[in-house]
Amino acid sequence: MDENDPVVGIDLGTSYSCVAVVENGQPTVIPNEWGERTQASVVSFMEDGRVQVGNDAKRRILTHPRQTIYSAKRLIGRYIFSPEVKKAKAVMPYEIVEGPNNGVRIKVLGEVLSLPQVSALVLKEMKEIAENYLGQEVSRAVITVPAYFNDNQRQATSDAGRIAGLEVLRIINEPTAAALAYGFGKHLNERVAVYDLGGGTFDISVLEIGHDTFEVLATAGDTYLGGDDIDMRLLDYFADLFQKQTKINVRKDLTALQRLRDVAEETKKAFSQKNSVKVHIPQLYTAADGSTLDLDTVIDDKTFTRLTMDLVQRSFKVCDEALQLGGLTVHDLDGVILVGGPTRLPLVRQSVEHYFGKQPMIGIDPDEVVALGAAIQAYALVDSSAEAFLLDVTPLSLRLATVGGFTEQIISRNTPVPIDRTRTFTTSRDNQERVRIRIFQGESNREEENEYLGEFEFSGFRVAARGEVKIEVTFEIDSNGIVNVSARDPETGQSASTTVKFSSGLSEDEIRRGAEQVQSLDLV
Repeated sequence: MDENDPVVGIDLGTSYSCVAVVENGQPTVIPNEWGERTQASVVSFMEDGRVQVGNDAKRRILTHPRQTIYSAKRLIGRYIFSPEVKKAKAVMPYEIVEGPNNGVRIKVLGEVLSLPQVSALVLKEMKEIAENYLGQEVSRAVITVPAYFNDNQRQATSDAGRIAGLEVLRIINEPTAAALAYGFGKHLNERVAVYDLGGGTFDISVLEIGHDTFEVLATAGDTYLGGDDIDMRLLDYFADLFQKQTKINVRKDLTALQRLRDVAEETKKAFSQKNSVKVHIPQLYTAADGSTLDLDTVIDDKTFTRLTMDLVQRSFKVCDEALQLGGLTVHDLDGVILVGGPTRLPLVRQSVEHYFGKQPMIGIDPDEVVALGAAIQAYALVDSSAEAFLLDVTPLSLRLATVGGFTEQIISRNTPVPIDRTRTFTTSRDNQERVRIRIFQGESNREEENEYLGEFEFSGFRVAARGEVKIEVTFEIDSNGIVNVSARDPETGQSASTTVKFSSGLSEDEIRRGAEQVQSLDLV
């Protein structure tokens, strides 16, 4: 591969995705052929086998709700039994089914797809947009994830990149990417908070920017708080109002519900410019006799604030946590950077200003700042003259199962990465032939309160009385935030290693087959 081949940065968002590249030393967002700079993270499957991705696919949510998949990022890298997946099953019009090892799959037109495959279709679209713009093949990318994503979610995002035909140079955290875009080439010395409220996730990171070094001091997040939740509040408000006016529950009508979801999103966006929004939905409901009913109402900003303020407040609990972890107060910060579409809302901006005691910086488009930062990092990884040095942290503690359902912490959250720690274990039974190591991420000493990552077995050491054989286990978190574990018998030099493949994840074979399937699909 030619060193001069372009490398791109991709912000793979819950609601919208964006791709950028560094051209002549300047990070630039790449538009599609219609000039649109962000693309909906939506994939719609057609009966004839073709697939639509992006803003056109989003229009099909209304007309083909069972075949159109959106907000896949809320499900990627999760288990079928997780509360997030249960919540999605209740509200999503498409079919969510169980995959192998408690994994999550989506069934559409008789096909069963993994979430990395769905996300790969969005990434493939971004890759094609970049190729059309640059006039050459694009095969390498840096992809961003919420800072609070765990190993399962990072691994699944990385798999999605590979399925899309990309070599993923690095997975980086969205707030870190935003800080890179903000501070690139400015030789700043500042401590900033990045307040990142996206479509489905909320993250806060505090960074120290010193010349061209970007060091993350603390990070915290909520992977189930975002603009989608604001939409749901408005949707519920409209549905309740309609029921009050007509005695009809439109929640049972998929098409009506989808129209409400659409209008809820438009209403939310309108509040970034207006303080009162007129809502008119003609023929929202069609009765058995063919007669139709409309919904008409006006929402003022008082009502909007009442419906959504607690969600905004929830984000500040997470900010409290990050500052506490970094041993900081709001007075120690020089600035606040806003990321994500919902931060355009005056309600969010005013609340952020009130919490941090300073006006947020709004110089860079909140929808594009993450992709720009990813492009800067991509450029820095392949161009030795680029000056941007990134020091990130792991958002969650790495733990290991001990006896009786308890866990022991190996690497604590907010430890700078890459990092490795080695622990020595001894056998617990006479003539033991294998040792099984189970790994978790989270902040509790109880197994069930953490996220299970996976396990691996180590054998081939000397068989002896219990306690006689020592085994060295090295836990490593790489610069992508992905966990690797290796074990070694110091006596024989025998070693085994594994990237902890979380048990609902894809095997190499599934990634290869998934890639073949995705490459064979015709994107329109």
